[in-house]
Amino acid sequence: MALNNTYEARLVQQETALGAGLQVLLLVLLGSAIGLGPAGWLTGLTFAIATWAVLSRALHRSGSKSFGPANRVTLGRATLVGGVTALVADSFESSPPVTLFVGLTAVALILDGVDGKVARRTGTCSTLGARFDMEVDAFLILVLSVYVSMSLGPWVLLIGGMRYAFVAAARVLPWLNAPLPPSTARKTVAALQGVLLLLGASGYLPLAATQAVIALALGTLVWSFGRDVRWLYRTSRPRTTPLASIASVEQQLRALVPESVSR
Repeated sequence: MALNNTYEARLVQQETALGAGLQVLLLVLLGSAIGLGPAGWLTGLTFAIATWAVLSRALHRSGSKSFGPANRVTLGRATLVGGVTALVADSFESSPPVTLFVGLTAVALILDGVDGKVARRTGTCSTLGARFDMEVDAFLILVLSVYVSMSLGPWVLLIGGMRYAFVAAARVLPWLNAPLPPSTARKTVAALQGVLLLLGASGYLPLAATQAVIALALGTLVWSFGRDVRWLYRTSRPRTTPLASIASVEQQLRALVPESVSR
């Protein structure tokens, strides 16, 4: 039994290593196609190593015996996000081909709706898979906001940084860690961020239209986070029922009235 567990654990770890290998292969292809610079190579390799290390540690802690088909889809999407990240890092020296940049990002965004469906159909939904999916989404939004901010200004970074600011605030305010109820509006706003940022990054729109699109992305995100924070704050406050209030008043009166009088 122990041998089987060890063998399964090795298979899981091999899949994460394969993901890192595919990331390097994508960087090689990008390098041969567009001449990826040192910044792009360094950023892409760092992303590959960091993803492999963090994912391997998370899988070891969770004790997962199988990587699962949905996580394979997410890992493939993470590989594309690594390629986009390398292109954005390289864009500080030279602009990447628009078609290539838009194509990689678009496929990564489309696959975002695939891994969840695969998990539900195969019965492989897990906390680790949901977290993996969320982190890949958040990082792609951050990378896109960095790219768009180079043309529109640093205010665009609020889009990519908002989720990480929320996580940081939750370390100081524990009530922010409470689970949120399912929300179609939240999912819609989250999906819109990538689409609107990609539209703004593509350069297909006039400057005024691009600013409006990115402002819409930021506005909807602020509304979504604000609504969730308000809900978490309200539910974290202790609620006193009318009966509990009456009982509290009675206890206070008994404490004030002398024992001889109460008899």
